[in-house]
Amino acid sequence: MRRIAAIDLARGAALVAMAVYHFAWDLEFFGYVEPGTTAAGGWKLFARAIATSFLILAGVSLALAHGKGIRWKPFFRRLAKVGGAAALISAGTFVAIPNDFIFFGILHQIALASVLGLAFLRLPAPVTLLAAAATIAAPHFLRSPLFDHPALWWVGLSTQNPHSNDYVPVFPWFGAVLAGIGAARLFVVPLGRLAGREPPAAFAPLSFAGRHSLAFYLLHQPLLIGALWLFSQLAPPAVPPQDAQFLRACQASCLEARTGPFCTTYCGCMLDRLVAAKALDSIFADAQNTAVQESVQAMAAACTEETDAESRQEGGGSP
Repeated sequence: MRRIAAIDLARGAALVAMAVYHFAWDLEFFGYVEPGTTAAGGWKLFARAIATSFLILAGVSLALAHGKGIRWKPFFRRLAKVGGAAALISAGTFVAIPNDFIFFGILHQIALASVLGLAFLRLPAPVTLLAAAATIAAPHFLRSPLFDHPALWWVGLSTQNPHSNDYVPVFPWFGAVLAGIGAARLFVVPLGRLAGREPPAAFAPLSFAGRHSLAFYLLHQPLLIGALWLFSQLAPPAVPPQDAQFLRACQASCLEARTGPFCTTYCGCMLDRLVAAKALDSIFADAQNTAVQESVQAMAAACTEETDAESRQEGGGSP
């Protein structure tokens, strides 16, 4: 099947949306917006919508390219490119941000989903769409401590999501790829009619980006970060007090796994303990020794226990 410009345009639009989100994240990282801004509310939904669109398009492309028979040479060439880029992202983020490095992000998901998706290319579309729904629903029913080991975090069924700046595990995100495969098989005839049609000239930049999506993905963040770094040298962001910085960062991190009321109480408890122990400065140190890390972990465990106990009391003593 000839290349479908509409899919390139959709992928290009998703890339632009991704760049907008990443620019907001970079502003947060450099201190121009409040910590946690992009991890909650509309920004969080925006990020999930972008990831979903990429994965659906990956499924559609896989089905259109190999639905009538797997073309192994192009398949392995593309898999090597995506897998290599994923490894590069992991290595780069491990050096830059080792505590939140990307060990299984969107590119890792696309690479693995490209392999897993081969099993669904010849199945009836309703079966694939049903598998998509089951994959998306799985984390609500199948989470288990058996998946808590770091070696299994990529599955997505651990009891708590690990920290990472881009975490896109098999469950539930492979469901979006399956949805794309099912949709492509369901609408293969109408999609085929779009093949060979050139987009309007005004959309040429989007189409170009969509055709070179991997290069765009790899290059846009270094360019955005570099530009913001230069800007920060001319107009540094205002630095809020340490206690305000800690509370914002604590709540942003906490809200990824717990409720708002819990996080408010928990982070207040942590701040009180850090101030009492005169350890707040050490939290902002570039390097923390083992004693500091163990002390903070002990405080975190105590505050978690106290906050959970308080929540149970407010709920009438129920466990």
